Amino acid sequence: MAEAEEDCHSDLVRTDDNERSGEANLQAELQMFRAQWMFELAPGMSSSGLEPLPCRASSRGPGVKSVDARGKQEIAKEEKAKELFLKAVEEEQNGALYEAIKFYRLAMQLVPDIEFKITYTRSPDGDGVGKRCVEDNKEDDKVADLLSDFQQQLTLQESSVKLCQPEVDVNQTHISVLPMEVLMYIFRWVVSSDLDLRSLEQLSLVCRGFYICARDPEIWHQVCLKIWGRSCNKLVPYSSWREMFLERPRVRFDGVYISKTKYIRQGEQSLDGFYRAWHQVEYYRYLRFFPDGQVMMLTTPEDPPSIVPRLRTKNTRTDAILLGHYRLSQETDNQTKVFAVIMKKKEEKPIDYHKYRYFRLVPAQETDHSFHVGLQLCSSGRQRFNKLVWIHHSCHITYRSTGETAVTTFDIDKMYTPLFFARVKSFTAFSEKPL
Repeated sequence: MAEAEEDCHSDLVRTDDNERSGEANLQAELQMFRAQWMFELAPGMSSSGLEPLPCRASSRGPGVKSVDARGKQEIAKEEKAKELFLKAVEEEQNGALYEAIKFYRLAMQLVPDIEFKITYTRSPDGDGVGKRCVEDNKEDDKVADLLSDFQQQLTLQESSVKLCQPEVDVNQTHISVLPMEVLMYIFRWVVSSDLDLRSLEQLSLVCRGFYICARDPEIWHQVCLKIWGRSCNKLVPYSSWREMFLERPRVRFDGVYISKTKYIRQGEQSLDGFYRAWHQVEYYRYLRFFPDGQVMMLTTPEDPPSIVPRLRTKNTRTDAILLGHYRLSQETDNQTKVFAVIMKKKEEKPIDYHKYRYFRLVPAQETDHSFHVGLQLCSSGRQRFNKLVWIHHSCHITYRSTGETAVTTFDIDKMYTPLFFARVKSFTAFSEKPL
């Protein structure tokens, strides 16, 4: 009896110890689960760097593992799309547009909004494509002082400064051997008497030395003197003669100003009186300016392709062309106007020999016709100084015998359409004289 009671008592003690140890294990496992859960919820931490606990495997189940795997797949897909997009940017910069479109399409198939998820701070191949995009603003700041930067680089290279050096070894004499005076004379031939500054700017893109020569203040000063004469002796308010040429209003010499006019005119009545014809009249006006102050004007129904080649030089054989001189005027209202006086070319009349000895021909009264034109210089669109608006047009008839002049002023109406500039490449195809 006593032994049975002792056995029951020992069994109860063992049961209590097992329950206490089970509760202690459960509490410890619960605390570990809470600590792991708080660690995963902390900002900046991901579940990819955590080791799964064996005690949680049964509680999380396979669903949580599938979510983690899906998130890793999305991250890998986005990284692949970024690499394809940056590869497309590189191909586009290299000029391979077809390949660039192919990579753009593959990247957008993976992630449609990949363009907004790229910061352009790196490239997939590590060649600095993204860095170039980030450093564009820094390069723009250096362009403002590019001339002094090039001059400093050439000065630090050698004691005997050379404007340029051959890129590869050649047996022939390189242009860098020529002295500075000869090079500047070549540059004056490039500008020529036609003031072809566009070719000078293209020549400055060859190398740093040519860039320095093309920015020579003496060349730009002579160009400004040819355009504005003595009125450009002062550089103020411009910082350089080149800036004056670019900013100050002027007429352009490398093309033609053209206007097209249309109107409807009533014709004569038919012989039977049943109808009256209407005619649509269409004609063009051409104005060509030269750096020496001369101007040509032509009014004709012919199209520009057939007329423009005849206006290349002043020694044209077209009889209807009017020749004259022009000047630029800066008015008080800060508007630049062009005033020109043009007249028909003088022709020598042949001598008439009459077979009758006593025949006397009454001579006609000789007159000189000249046209006075006033135009306002404007800019339209992206081009500068490419528009001329009519403000005055009159005809002056001078009688040689008496010296009297009769003036007829025309009303500026819708028939005087503005003239727009059209650049002609053949006008500056070759040079006749240096600047």
